[in-house]
Amino acid sequence: MTPFLSEEPANPHASDHALGWRAHAAVDKAADQIAQIIGSDQDEIIFTSGATEANNLAILGIIRRAPSDRCRILVSAIEHKSVLSSARATARYGFAVEQIPVDRDGIVDLAALERLLADDVLLVSVMAVNNEIGSLQPLREVAERVHRVGAYIHSDAAQALSATRFDVDELGLDLASLSGHKIYGPKGIGSLYVRRAVQSHIEPLMYGGDQQNGLRPGTLPVPLCVGFGIAAMLMVTEAAEEERLRIRHLRDRLVDRLIAIRPGIILNGPSATLRHPGNASVRFAGFCGSDLLASVQPTLAASTGSACTSGIPEPSHVLRAIGLSVEESESSIRFGVGRFTTPDHIDQAVALIERALCSPLSAPERLTNE
Repeated sequence: MTPFLSEEPANPHASDHALGWRAHAAVDKAADQIAQIIGSDQDEIIFTSGATEANNLAILGIIRRAPSDRCRILVSAIEHKSVLSSARATARYGFAVEQIPVDRDGIVDLAALERLLADDVLLVSVMAVNNEIGSLQPLREVAERVHRVGAYIHSDAAQALSATRFDVDELGLDLASLSGHKIYGPKGIGSLYVRRAVQSHIEPLMYGGDQQNGLRPGTLPVPLCVGFGIAAMLMVTEAAEEERLRIRHLRDRLVDRLIAIRPGIILNGPSATLRHPGNASVRFAGFCGSDLLASVQPTLAASTGSACTSGIPEPSHVLRAIGLSVEESESSIRFGVGRFTTPDHIDQAVALIERALCSPLSAPERLTNE
């Protein structure tokens, strides 16, 4: 990224000089790198400011050119807030939004999806990997059912590339949202995969130039695109697969040691094989998760839910959707294990949590919301 932050200042859309050509070539290369790892073509990658913008473009863009007889949108009950909020916003355009239920593991109920699908459905959005409980969704099976009724299938895949192999063609996806910083790339960059045949059915959210096939105007941030492309390529190396195994072992070590501290400490969501390798959502029965986290600051970084909703004083909609009560949801903490986590970090984290749980100030009656 460094040369494009200092030595190569040109606009990648400037077509009259060599500086612009080099910047444009760098952006094209980054799009090609992302396309390679998800099984698409370069011209099907539309750069955005992140997965949130990509989700908005997918949902709000598709409805503006929808045929009049397609007036329903289906989303899973555990989608990221940017999907749920975008879907709700379609109501002002006359669309009805319905949620697809999930089971206790946070996996979409395919039978329920079948019952909801009909010829009036325009779009179905099911995330590839949940950001709070790590559930991996059966996207191929979802896509097959969606296409039978002639609807589009979109997936928020922000968490997918760090978790598993992800190929849009094999999965049968029409649209997929990606994020740079979820794969150790720069913040402020993401992309929307739009199948070529679908691009003419998307109305841009902004207007200006004709950049990016006319779907997303504006000057692209070349350094961020370059960083995103390199980060994407690093996710499909042999070392990356070894890293996922290492992270999974560390995550399992964390969960096993936390559960061993005392009764009533429970893993939320699916088993280890059906979830993101670095995700652990853990419930501490009788304790308030936010108070427990406050007691281990500033040493331990974890959260009581999605970073995008942690400022909202309400139980996680994801945990409620998998059947947890309000009290159970509020006693849960989401831990993330990643590339830079070490076994010593795991041991330190467990020791901090154990000390907090056993402290006189952390007695259940002091940490509950009662």
